[in-house]
Amino acid sequence: MNALFAGILNGINTVIQNYGWTMVIFTVLMKLLVLPLNYKSRKSMRRMAEIQPEITKLQKKYANDQQKMNMKMQALYAKYKVNPMSGCLPMLISMVILIIMFNAMRQVANTNLARQTLELLATGTQTNESWLWIKNVWMPDTPFVPYVAQNANSLAMITEEIWKNTLSTVPAEWLPTLEGMAITAENINSTVVFNVLSQNETWKSLQAVSMTIPTGLFGTWQIFKQNNGLFILPVLACVTQFLMSAGQNQQPTPDNGKGTGNFMKYFFPLITLFFCFSYNAAFALYWVVSNIYAWIETMVLNKVIEKKDKEETAVIEEDGIK
Repeated sequence: MNALFAGILNGINTVIQNYGWTMVIFTVLMKLLVLPLNYKSRKSMRRMAEIQPEITKLQKKYANDQQKMNMKMQALYAKYKVNPMSGCLPMLISMVILIIMFNAMRQVANTNLARQTLELLATGTQTNESWLWIKNVWMPDTPFVPYVAQNANSLAMITEEIWKNTLSTVPAEWLPTLEGMAITAENINSTVVFNVLSQNETWKSLQAVSMTIPTGLFGTWQIFKQNNGLFILPVLACVTQFLMSAGQNQQPTPDNGKGTGNFMKYFFPLITLFFCFSYNAAFALYWVVSNIYAWIETMVLNKVIEKKDKEETAVIEEDGIK
């Protein structure tokens, strides 16, 4: 499945010819794929929220008689045509698809970063995948990193298999230079590549720092002359995550865990900021688009469900009059 989704991502890019815009389109397409599942899950959760007061009454009334409480619960679910588990399966399937999607994005990102690094070593230049203000979408959107692989951590997630596959697809004229640097299919991995990279004069020149900022407890931050971005996407990801979490926290849910909801409303944006600051810009772009889409989807689905609920209520009342 990872290969399938990675193939879809690369296929879109063959048409768009820009991985930044490809990521936007890919994210929207994947979200549309799980839209029916999200609709079913959201509708089920809304129904459960509507009958929650009656559930609470039954739980209190039959607190000492578990068997009778279960019978009353089943009767209540049958009366309102609600299945408490019907919202879980669509949500689970949706999560599995999104995990596969993330793994596919990581595979594509690592493959492209591996190729860029080998190109830099073989030719002394690097073909960057830019998007708007970002010089290279395979590095973080921040002035605190250069647009080339900054350190060993930048390459650490690239597996040996990806290195070997990438090496097998590079232009033939690169191979003599890479082999002269002791980079071959037999020994290539992230450690070997970085050891060679750290001795490369072109790479060293791209690590030049224009400003060092003391930050107290966080040590010092360096702004690179050949920096990759402006820190816009991590901030946008954080803000949109907060807005989305705040919006969802106001929606009716089967439980009353408002304390947990408020905690997550502030915790998730901070985690988002950290991940999007640490990981590549393509991933941060996915997160921003995903949050904006989710915010719009929530508003649209709520209106659709409310309309259907009113129609169903009107039909029930009409049948009752007849």
